[in-house]
Amino acid sequence: MNICVIPARGGSKRIPKKNIKEFNGRPIIAYSIEAALKSNCFSKVIVSTDDREIAEVAEKFGAHVPFVRPFELSNDYAGTIPVIKHAINWMEKTNKKFDNVCCLYATAPFIQPKIISKAYHQLLESKKDFCFSITSFPFPIQRAIKIDQNNEMNMFYPEYFNKRSQDLDESFHDAGQFYWGKVQAFKDELPIFSEASSPYVLPRHLVQDIDTMEDWVRAEIMFKVLLETEGSV
Repeated sequence: MNICVIPARGGSKRIPKKNIKEFNGRPIIAYSIEAALKSNCFSKVIVSTDDREIAEVAEKFGAHVPFVRPFELSNDYAGTIPVIKHAINWMEKTNKKFDNVCCLYATAPFIQPKIISKAYHQLLESKKDFCFSITSFPFPIQRAIKIDQNNEMNMFYPEYFNKRSQDLDESFHDAGQFYWGKVQAFKDELPIFSEASSPYVLPRHLVQDIDTMEDWVRAEIMFKVLLETEGSV
């Protein structure tokens, strides 16, 4: 048995009410809830929140909100793994037993049910503790540049200045959509960015981190283009 946990606290500052803000005409959390439900991977889809308004929206779209997330796990510094661990412990106290958990972010409108399902099967086949989404950087990180306080420019890795881009290793980053994991791995708070994980690679056009309003606008444009060109996201 598996459960999905969608963390969605109410205290977003850069984008107020970020987790329920309208995205392409619907609360953004609705996309994550519906993708989880349509994946047929879960016995329950749970939203972990400290906010009553978020809870009401989540329940409207079919999620369960069986508890109020405690204050100490609802501030700007609360990590994802402790939030998932809290949900697991709460469920186990109510005699609900399960094997795997998928942490699915509330601001992941590009997530697809088939991807959730494929990543779950990859977790099982890999025999790893976690499987999470990654995507490639569009430019070699070895040639990244920094600007210091004097507005002067330097390479992070000057030793690669004369290297051709095609000779550098491709680099990837967390796509910020989902983290499948075994229950015990979350309870033990094992590091996700390690050999304990199996990477599920997403194409860059299905990935947009949403932390600022600029990110939000870009994501909505990408979403609309995908709908127009492919008929779905």
